[in-house]
Amino acid sequence: MKKIYILIILISFTKNYSQTKSSLKKNLISNIEDQKNDLVKISDKIWAAAEIAFQEKISSKTLIDYAKLNGFDVQVGVAQTPTAFVATYGSGKPVIGILGEFDALPGISQKAIPEKIALEDGAAGHGCGHNLFGTASLGAAVAIKNLISSGKLKGTVKFFGTPAEEKYFGKLWMAREGLFDDLDICVDWHPADNIEADVQSSLALIDFKVEFFGQTAHASADPWNGKSASDALELYTHGINMYREHVKPTVRIHYHIQDGGQVVNVVPDYSRIWVRVRDIKREGMNEVYQHVRKMAEGAAIMANVDYKINLISGIHEILPNRAGGFAVQKNLEFLGDIKYSEEEKKFAYKIQEATEKPMVGIDGKIKPMRLTEEKPMGGSTDVGDVSFLVPVVRLGVTTAPKGTPWHSWAVVASGGMSIGHKGMIFASKALGMTMIDLFTNSKLRDEIKKEFKLRKGDYVYEPMLPPGPPPIGEE
Repeated sequence: MKKIYILIILISFTKNYSQTKSSLKKNLISNIEDQKNDLVKISDKIWAAAEIAFQEKISSKTLIDYAKLNGFDVQVGVAQTPTAFVATYGSGKPVIGILGEFDALPGISQKAIPEKIALEDGAAGHGCGHNLFGTASLGAAVAIKNLISSGKLKGTVKFFGTPAEEKYFGKLWMAREGLFDDLDICVDWHPADNIEADVQSSLALIDFKVEFFGQTAHASADPWNGKSASDALELYTHGINMYREHVKPTVRIHYHIQDGGQVVNVVPDYSRIWVRVRDIKREGMNEVYQHVRKMAEGAAIMANVDYKINLISGIHEILPNRAGGFAVQKNLEFLGDIKYSEEEKKFAYKIQEATEKPMVGIDGKIKPMRLTEEKPMGGSTDVGDVSFLVPVVRLGVTTAPKGTPWHSWAVVASGGMSIGHKGMIFASKALGMTMIDLFTNSKLRDEIKKEFKLRKGDYVYEPMLPPGPPPIGEE
């Protein structure tokens, strides 16, 4: 009889606990709906400002002001980075973090229309949806803060304003500063062309510049007195392009010639190239990086010039977390598909027509969680470094039509109108609901941490950075 009585109590407790969590999530969804107009205004302001790496003054301040307005304690200019900040509310454990990005990409300014017309010629644009990213994450953090302040949740929420993800990888300096070290778990999302719990990895990356130093001379009268830094640069790029045939299919090598000489009638004494190497694991990436470094020396020898290699930064691949992914999946399915108006569907078709993609429209359906981990063939992110310090639970949400070329004007256009806004609000709800799970379910936290430790193994994380502050103001 006693056993039956205990069982009844346990069943009653489980039922009440489930109802309580459901009530919290409904409360959170309602709160984000109440924030909706503010979040759209914030996103549009960041979209219009479109500030590039370490220059995100308006974007950062807009998010900081909203965090302060909602009662967060904000540390500004962390990790020697003026636009980086941490907004904190609450006390004690668990400590749940959430990431927010807000930098734009240079040269892809675009109006919020489905044809390529710049908002401002030559200016930047949010071709990766970071105007939506930071805003949605902060909206979720505010909703969690309101639950903590009302006594419905216990613990601490931290929003990380992380600049320069597109170019210099601002999270690296924040990681080196130890800003993520006290977190139990961190959540993260990214704009996409579908909706899913993100349990896949990314590409590790190393970022460096090579400079060549020669001797000027008249290019016609006495070129034999010159030592061409431009020759060295051409030899170097030729070597890289020949090497492409002999690396694994998972490797990516790209470069940008920043200075190949100034005038045609002078043998140039200076040249500079920015190079990136990627692979699915940092070990494979580093092997290619070391070989490409040697090639720079070979090019300098052939051109009879000096050279210098400057490490900018490097980022780790993401450690995915499937235990966290299952929690995300349940919340995505609870929210259900995103519905689009006829006007939004027409916008999507026009975007696809303009970018010469299959005209399949926009996908707002919830995808099942992928059962296998595939070899990542997409981009890289400094979220990978955070994932080697603390478990990171991730998701992607539709903010652009299916097949839209990322880092393009088409994503800028979509992120500045209702398609992007709908994805942003959906993401904010899904993030907040998942954070409720993390605050209230110690067993889930333990499972997530156990998987994190298993994946990381005995690897000791060190950020791939040169000493000193971030390269703020550098080209």
